[in-house]
Amino acid sequence: MNFSELFKLSGLLGRFSPDGKCLASCVQYRLVVRDVNTLQILQLYTCLDQIQYIEWSSDSLFILCAMYKRGIVQVWSLEQPDWHCKIDEGSAGLVASCWSPDGRHILNTTEFHLRITVWSLCTKSVSYIKYPKACQQGIAFTRDGRYMAVAERRDCKDFISIFVCSDWQLLRHFDTGTQDLFGIEWAPNGCVLAVWDTCLEYKILLYSLDGRLLSTYRAYEWSLGIKSIAWSPSSQFLAVGSYDEKVRILNHVTWKKITEFEHPATIANKTTIVYKEVEKSPSVETERLSFPPTRALASSRFSTQSKYDISQVPVSLQYIKPVADRANPKMGIGMLAFSPDNCFLATKNDNIPNALWIWDIQKLKLFVVLEQLCAIQSFQWDPRQPRLAVCTGNSKVYLWSPAGCVSVQVPMEGDFQIVSLSWRASGDSMALLSKDNFCVCYLEREEVK
Repeated sequence: MNFSELFKLSGLLGRFSPDGKCLASCVQYRLVVRDVNTLQILQLYTCLDQIQYIEWSSDSLFILCAMYKRGIVQVWSLEQPDWHCKIDEGSAGLVASCWSPDGRHILNTTEFHLRITVWSLCTKSVSYIKYPKACQQGIAFTRDGRYMAVAERRDCKDFISIFVCSDWQLLRHFDTGTQDLFGIEWAPNGCVLAVWDTCLEYKILLYSLDGRLLSTYRAYEWSLGIKSIAWSPSSQFLAVGSYDEKVRILNHVTWKKITEFEHPATIANKTTIVYKEVEKSPSVETERLSFPPTRALASSRFSTQSKYDISQVPVSLQYIKPVADRANPKMGIGMLAFSPDNCFLATKNDNIPNALWIWDIQKLKLFVVLEQLCAIQSFQWDPRQPRLAVCTGNSKVYLWSPAGCVSVQVPMEGDFQIVSLSWRASGDSMALLSKDNFCVCYLEREEVK
């Protein structure tokens, strides 16, 4: 493993381009585009205000920079650095902005969710979509980029509109059986749309592309409901995480539950491997150290190193009881993600913030638990193989694969607290992001299968 030097960053805005050749990062109002392999600056763009959101176009030729405070979006071209586009929503304001799958249209959501404006970069034409719903995940595109679903709210009812992305014509419009729709997400094959209700009611509805209701699933009533969902890459399974600390797996044939995964504070099953992170005292080989050691070497050598031990079951995990009288309690399944080969599901139960659970989807049982010293901030699967990267707000990055688990200290000066990470599309490097800095971690060729 090799690490780059630290670069400045603001707002956790560091993104690899979809083709994996470039890395864009923001420092206040500046957008910096680097070559991923050399980290040489390819382009430097100056925006009108502090950048709050960036997104690459699907073909990696354009970058969108949104400045929500000023209601402005600026678009920059990598091929023609002198060309740029400015979209000003004026008094309507701006709360969200994103690319369409073709990379030539931009969808802006105005303040108070009054409308979505579709701007064409090619023809400069404008289209409007009325009544978008103010919810966590109200726009969803199919993976092939042909269709877009939009959650709408009118006359105190929830609706879904499905549009054809090539000409923005309305294909289907139907109401949903939700009290207060919270999110929508297409299956990867683009055939089924999952729609789920507010956390006050456990309800998930599955619709076909032509608006037919295929199934409704409710696990229980009168308690906090769905917190997170994830489709498997094959579209065969839908994992639904909820506030009762369980993940339920629905199958694509009958849309019924085939199993549920519980997240208890005690791991008792002897077939489950529990990796426990433990501190280890730094071993300093004095004859190999230069004196005085460089600051970076000294800080990495003398900082707290850690390693994984395999714990003997039963193992008791650190359980935090949520505060009952506060909104958005830290309880239930807050994060879940399938591995790219459909073999594993990683989950995090917010009641046990230091543990990561990895489930074997072929056998439908718990495979591994990682017990960290600090609360897990973020995790992401390698896009090419079943390998999981984890960060916990310290200067280490953790990697798990079926072969085992490793803790790697990032050799940096000062305080580099990694709170987010993202893989390059090829799986041979990843960006490690802290509040004010980022670095790139390059994996050795033999580590990339």
